[in-house]
Amino acid sequence: MSGEWGPAGDRGAGASSLVSMSSGELPRGDRFDWYVELVRESIAPFSLSSAHAHGFKARVAAVDLGSVQMTHFVFEPLRAARTLRHIRRSDPETYQLALVGGSPMSVRQCGNDAEVDTGSLVFFDTSHPLDAFVPDEHGQGRVTLLRIPKQAFPLPAGQADRVLSRRLAPDGVSGAVLCQYLTTIRDRATDLGAGERHRLGTIAVDLAAAFLSEHVEARHLLPPESRQQVLRAQIDSYIERHLGSSELTPAHVAAHHYISLRSLHRIFRDRQETVAASIRRRRLERCRADLADPRLAAYPIAVLATRWGFPVPADFSRAFRTAYGLSPRAFRHRAASADAPCTARPAK
Repeated sequence: MSGEWGPAGDRGAGASSLVSMSSGELPRGDRFDWYVELVRESIAPFSLSSAHAHGFKARVAAVDLGSVQMTHFVFEPLRAARTLRHIRRSDPETYQLALVGGSPMSVRQCGNDAEVDTGSLVFFDTSHPLDAFVPDEHGQGRVTLLRIPKQAFPLPAGQADRVLSRRLAPDGVSGAVLCQYLTTIRDRATDLGAGERHRLGTIAVDLAAAFLSEHVEARHLLPPESRQQVLRAQIDSYIERHLGSSELTPAHVAAHHYISLRSLHRIFRDRQETVAASIRRRRLERCRADLADPRLAAYPIAVLATRWGFPVPADFSRAFRTAYGLSPRAFRHRAASADAPCTARPAK
């Protein structure tokens, strides 16, 4: 089936492993059975029931992140139960971290009951019975689910069990970074290459472990490499949020994260670009997107450049030409030409 992300394999060699499906492409009487089977394949076997089973409306979009999978579900209100019989029949031995984005969800696992509202997260284990319920009164359910093999999860099982089926509010820094990370991957999945997807999957696991460890006060149990990955993600998130600030310098980034400038440069050593180069590249990418946006055609180039941290027009023009092989003005003209779409690429 095709959908908003497009089926895997339809984008040529090196394409992202993306799959998008909708029940609307099926006869009404087949839709709920299709969804039950899809849940079985993408999560684990469940018994599902819904007052909307006939003509059931659902959309599912999934991206492969190496050993980790992310799936975004949009579905009609329903009840889901995973029993001991299901577990004996099939247990993928995975953790499931769900970011709830639509109707609140009621969950129960290992004696824990929780009402998980929009914007909160909840953590499941496929090896234990589970009940979940999305009621009718709040409309469709929307869940972004991160599926993590237990063997790949750095938090010890005894600690992970302590947060099963609890409402997990993303109030702290690790929670905010994790939610932003998940939504960015979900919303920009079509931009991901194969190598990038695997790296992002590894970081997602470390962010999830750091977030959960905050809720069980087990940060000391995380291996050093996981803590380093979390710090990298926090730094990347901070840079993205402050690209327009004139104060965004390597020294400022290091001070904000309470590390030395030398430590910051060490974190970027394996990225094949310096901290300053990373900031400049991201700013240029934002400027390039604005120059290609017809909705911003009335704005002077200098205004757009200043918006993303280039207050001196000559410096911006020189940096842009070096990166893309065109002046900002020539690039904007090419992007606006009906017979010459925006095709500029970084200069060799």
